[in-house]
Amino acid sequence: MINASISIFALLAILAGFVCLQIFLSKCKNKWFGLVLPVNCLAYSFLAIFAITAYDGMNTAGIAALFAVTFLITNIPTAVLLVIYFACREKFKPNKEMEKMNIQDL
Repeated sequence: MINASISIFALLAILAGFVCLQIFLSKCKNKWFGLVLPVNCLAYSFLAIFAITAYDGMNTAGIAALFAVTFLITNIPTAVLLVIYFACREKFKPNKEMEKMNIQDL
């Protein structure tokens, strides 16, 4: 029971660390830094697709469904990280528009 609690706490701490890292990277001036973790998660999802083993008894529809479900489930973290990225980058748009207006006023 104690080992399970420690494992869950450690997992939650790691997830919180990834979320904090994503927020930090998304707030950087360079927009590409915020895309590092989502691209890594997307690459992991492709790796999971390539690791699927099809058995003799599986038909084409079953294999396609297995690929689709695996791809969708492994891209949940990618979607969450992209939501964080776009939410953090949203504040840069008004600042950028103000800078453009100031440059045009000059």
